Amino acid sequence: METEVLLVAGVARHDVAEAIWRAEPGAVLVRHDLRDLARGVVRRWVDGELTVLELAHGCVSCTLRLDLLPLLERLGGRVVVHLDPALEPEAVCFALREVDVRVGAVVTVVDRATWLADATGEDAMADRGLGAAEGDERTVAQVVVGQAEFADALVLTGTGDDPALDAVLDRLSPLAPRRHRGGLDVAELLAAIPEDARRGRFDDGFGTLLRGQPPLEPAHGVSVVHFTERRPFHPMRLHHALDVLLDGVVRTRGRVWLASQPDTALWLESAGGGLDVGNLGPWLAAVDDWSGFPVERRAIASAVWDPRYGDRSQELVVITGSAPAEGITAALRDALVTDEELALVDELEFVDPFAEWHDEMEEL
Repeated sequence: METEVLLVAGVARHDVAEAIWRAEPGAVLVRHDLRDLARGVVRRWVDGELTVLELAHGCVSCTLRLDLLPLLERLGGRVVVHLDPALEPEAVCFALREVDVRVGAVVTVVDRATWLADATGEDAMADRGLGAAEGDERTVAQVVVGQAEFADALVLTGTGDDPALDAVLDRLSPLAPRRHRGGLDVAELLAAIPEDARRGRFDDGFGTLLRGQPPLEPAHGVSVVHFTERRPFHPMRLHHALDVLLDGVVRTRGRVWLASQPDTALWLESAGGGLDVGNLGPWLAAVDDWSGFPVERRAIASAVWDPRYGDRSQELVVITGSAPAEGITAALRDALVTDEELALVDELEFVDPFAEWHDEMEEL
């Protein structure tokens, strides 16, 4: 029997997973407690029955690979998984690709009283006692923003009526229906999830950054900056400009083209005071044979093709909280190479802090 999972995420304490479980006749409720993961101990409940697991390696990937994935395959049917606060549903869904399990929906719980402060703050998960394991350097902002962004539906708990929170969620997760915990109708919530919801699916980083067509006009102090340019960034100037993305900004996501790495598309992502830079792989302009790339990626590249630069471009989407949109746009534009640098770009040698950054990431 195929397994369909409903993943319920959120840093704040809640009983939403239990409510969904009770509303789903025949469903199984699974919950993990990772507070002692660093010591190799994981507590797992299946319909209230506790099992204490001892793992040789105290890490999230081991918990998923050695326990959750085979458990879900074995259970079959409908399973509600109450994710530990340290777990991000995107990472769990990525792991689920290895097994015959279908994601029915990702539901994220948002505490109205604390979420926006968490999403723009600098606290580390470890400082809150929520770190997944020793060496977990993620910020609370990175986790709560990622949980909400990847959700197919949002459930609001707690008190407070901050219109800025609603404005942020409208732009961060525009396709996800939102309901309050009080009087929650689980069947109605799940039925309200649109057909084109993500449901655990991934893209390759080269698709649209405005998924769900979020509102672009400012509201309640919240703005969206959609930055696009067809010239590379100067690596040092971009590095200095990153500070504008770490103060008063809820989320930054997008593709980056550096003059020092002309063949490589970088992915930049920030939330609150945390920022990551990753490698998306080559621009198609740097590849002779496109046959190994998805058809959609090839179609997008062809549609935006520039005779000189190919598919290379800058595209960043920034959701601001209190930071002025004009200042972010100006800082990013000032980080681009000048006309003079562009004319000599193949001859110049750039100091590239992003290359060192990647080296450090690979060592961790």
